[in-house]
Order: sequence, then structure tokens, then C-alpha cells
Amino acid sequence: MNVLIADKLPEYCIDDLKKLGLNVTSNPGLTADDLKNVLHEYSILVVRSTKVNADAIKSGKKLSLIIRAGAGVNNIDLKTASSYGIYVANCPGKNSIAVAELAMGHIIALDRKIPDNVMDFRNGTWNKALYSKATGLYGRKIGVIGMGQIGSELLERARSFGMELYAWSRSLTPEKAEDMEINYCKSVDELIDTCDIISIHVALTDDTRGMIDATRISKMKPGAFFINTSRAEVVDEDALIDALKEGKISAGLDVFSDEPEFKQGEFKSRFDGVPNVYITHHTGASTVQAQNAVADAVVEIVDKYINEGHVMNWVNRCESTDAKWQLVVRHFDKPGVIANVMTDLKAANINAEEFQNVIFAGKIAACCTIQLSSEPSEEILSSIRGRTDEVISVDLIQLN
Repeated sequence: MNVLIADKLPEYCIDDLKKLGLNVTSNPGLTADDLKNVLHEYSILVVRSTKVNADAIKSGKKLSLIIRAGAGVNNIDLKTASSYGIYVANCPGKNSIAVAELAMGHIIALDRKIPDNVMDFRNGTWNKALYSKATGLYGRKIGVIGMGQIGSELLERARSFGMELYAWSRSLTPEKAEDMEINYCKSVDELIDTCDIISIHVALTDDTRGMIDATRISKMKPGAFFINTSRAEVVDEDALIDALKEGKISAGLDVFSDEPEFKQGEFKSRFDGVPNVYITHHTGASTVQAQNAVADAVVEIVDKYINEGHVMNWVNRCESTDAKWQLVVRHFDKPGVIANVMTDLKAANINAEEFQNVIFAGKIAACCTIQLSSEPSEEILSSIRGRTDEVISVDLIQLN
């Protein structure tokens, strides 16, 4: 089986994959356009930030698994992958500390204007008077939007700076907030109205796209810091740039809309010349510690897939089907039993939406559970029950 790694991963990860008996190609310089010309050779694709678009997926005639070596999967066309029966998996939680550390770094940098200090020094300018006006972080109110692992890790770091902790998340309740010793905000707007520093940590979905819009940006306190290490699309960049130019707020960004796809080279951005913003190179997850943890997760996903047929962290599985009936067939564990059941269902034009077959200890009996698109007739059930040399019992359950 051939594996393509289209972004840089630790060398030991490549060696570990080879030890699984796989043919591994590492080509971290590939772009989205390159993928469509090479994917036809590979069964497994591993990417970090490289985009995997519809054309690339369609070209992968042997492709069965795409692994995002990170948490989000917005760089992968999930709809096309699902349409072609290709698993998409990710490695959530492995880079949480790294991203939280960078977010904290942005906060400190904004307060002390560290990048400007350094640039002035390198340019031979001494401006102690200007850079001695930092507010300081102790006692300031930090609000986190999205309390997954990254948001939680950031608040723990902010706690050590003596900051007041606030949070909003769809899953956060007042009770959970109390247990975590943080202040609960009932809405994003309440958090923005309250906090001096706002850091967003949400996945990109239809609900979060444009979440930080012009109205919410306008409501940020004068002098507020806005941190985004999640996804560019969650913010109205036009409104953000206007607010930065007006000097009302400052921002620390690790993501932005016109980020170049290539790994190194010259580029132009709409943020060129915009004041009051520090931008890093989408490196939130890029620490040795985080990348090693992600690499270990990639190897584990591949190992489980090729040796057990199980996909860890499968993200494009259908959450629920339209099945209204469930057929439970307890049967003897021998060849042809399930095939005969499926033949009866096919003859009645009944689709098997989901399927599971488990074997009992001793390997004499098994149980097959099939979720069905429609109700099988008594004739079909009698046909299945009638094969007494194969079938022990048959039950039909109506699902809610």
C-alpha cells in the first residue's frame, strides 16, 4: 500500500510507517494543484495545511483514507471525499498546548509591543519612552470564545498571569464554568462587552463563519486585544482592518484570508501596512512537541486502519441515517449466512443503511445487526427464519 505525505512530518514518523510494511513517499513541497497529478498512485494521503480539493480527490483512484495531521479539516473537501467513500480522519487535541502558547505570546507581544521594540532596535532606534507605556496583564479580563482543549489551555496560562477569566462556548454551562473557576458568559456579545482581551478558538462551521462580524468588532472596548489562532473565516476581515486602522483595537493573528499556500517565498497581503496588528505565519501548531504528538497519532491511525479496518477520529461519517427499521439476525458463524440475508433484502429493494456483525466467544454463533431503509415483509422474514441450519433467530425493531 502506498502512502503520500504532502507536508513535513518528523523523519521518525516516516520510518514508523515504513515499519508497518507501507511504501511511503514524503514530498512536503506539493501544492493542491500538484496533488491531482500524483494521487492516482496512493491509497493513503497525509496532509497538514496543504489543500485537498475536489479535483485531487477525484484523481485518487486508489485513495481510501485522508489524514489531517492536526485538528481542523477545513482544508479538505469533505463533501467530495464522502461522495467517493474516502475516509477522512484528524488528530484532535495534539497541538492544543502549542496553539495556546502562541495565543498567549500574542497577548504579551501586544501589551509590550515586543515586535516593534525589536524592529526599532535592529534599525538603530532607541524609544524607551514609547515602549514604557504598557498597561500590563495582571487583573485584566480575558474572554475565550470556544472552550475546547485550546481555549481551556489558554485560560490556564492566563490564570497564572493573574488575569480574570471569562468564557463562552456552546457546550459551556454555568455549572461547568463554576467547576473550572471561570466566569460564565451567556453569549458572545456579553463576553465582548465585558473583556479587555478576546481570543477565539472555534472550528469553522456554517454557524461560526463570520461569527466576529462588524457589529461585534464595533462593540469591542477601546484598546481591546483580539486574538485569532483558529480560522480566518470566523472574522469579518474588512471590519477588522477598519478597526485596526482607526486605532480602536489591536490584534494578534496566526491566520488570515490571503495566506499563501506555498511554504516559503515572497507574497503580498491585504494586511500589508495595517497598523496595530501582529501576524505570525500560521505556526500555532508548529512546535516540536506538538508535531511529534501529531506524528504519533498519524502512525496510530494508519496502523489501526490497515491492521484492524478501524478508522480512528473518522470525521466524515454520517451522524444518522434515514433507517426506520433494524433487523437483528442471530446466526451460526459460517460462510454464506449474511450473503443469503442480503440477497433476500436486495430482492425486496431494501437498502442496508448500517451494518455490524459480531462473533461470540467460541466462534460458533454471531449476531448481525442491519439498519434498513424500509420495513421487510413477513414473507422476507419467514425466508430468513426458514434457513434453520444457518439462522438461530430473527427480530425486527422499529427505530424512533
